[in-house]
Amino acid sequence: MINKNKKGAMEFSFGWIFAIIAGIFILSLAIYGVIKFINLERQSQDAQTAKDIGVLMNPLESSFESIKRTMITTPAQTRIYTGCSNETFFGTQTIRVSQSTYGEWSEDGTNIYFQNKYVFSENPVEGKNFYLFSRPFELPFKVGDLIYLTSTKDKYCFIDSPKNIEEEIKALRGLEESKNENLFLEDNGDECPEGSINVCFNSVSGCKIKVFTNYKYVEKNGKRMYYQDDALMYAAIFSNKEDYECQIDRLMKRTEQLAQIYEDKSKFIFTKTSCDSGLSVSLIQLANSARAVVNSDSIGVIYSLADDIDRQNDYSGCNLW
Repeated sequence: MINKNKKGAMEFSFGWIFAIIAGIFILSLAIYGVIKFINLERQSQDAQTAKDIGVLMNPLESSFESIKRTMITTPAQTRIYTGCSNETFFGTQTIRVSQSTYGEWSEDGTNIYFQNKYVFSENPVEGKNFYLFSRPFELPFKVGDLIYLTSTKDKYCFIDSPKNIEEEIKALRGLEESKNENLFLEDNGDECPEGSINVCFNSVSGCKIKVFTNYKYVEKNGKRMYYQDDALMYAAIFSNKEDYECQIDRLMKRTEQLAQIYEDKSKFIFTKTSCDSGLSVSLIQLANSARAVVNSDSIGVIYSLADDIDRQNDYSGCNLW
């Protein structure tokens, strides 16, 4: 009797131990499944947010206003990662986001690809409120719109900026004061907001970002990015060298193709109307020059050629653009 009781007790104990182990295993699987589902859902939300950001950029590309800035707000603290790839012919712009939930950042989201966007920003740029503004890139016809993305958390202080830049930033800021303002104009660094990213022009020293208007380059993190117009100057200020040079390559490939299209258009107009724009040879030269650009150091030549072509087109009896 005692043995049976002991045996029964042992059997009872083993049964419970097995049930507990099985329960723990099943519970672990359930928890893993829930976590997996939550992560997939967060990745899906991140991907949708990246798509939404891309869509919100569309009005900036089609705007006929000289300059315009808009704010986008995300539901949670967000890190926006922008990337550039020139592996395909026209290259791609990538946007992905990571969002914070209960103090934890989601895993790196899915890259969303755009072939017709050129975005310049820090990588990543973090916050809930973000400013976007754009400038057209023309050589001399419109090649694309350059879009600049900044967080309202990042304060940019432009010190001793040229008159045209000062007027443009005032236009971007508008007339109303905003607690989210992140662009400032000052005569010296002592007047800049605390913790701001100072952008110095020419002889001013002690800044993270230096713009040398005489030599047409921006120095940032010890690296130089060359520009020729204000559109590329802003791109260099708000971006990093790797992405900047990649976007230059993409823009040159697009310039090459557009020059060839306009050259074909010139021939077509001549066959239909006998009106000769006189630009065929120059457009071929422009296409070849764009193909030869390997980085921002060598873009000066193509701008000179583009200016000559633009003047010829203005005086032509059959304008191509």
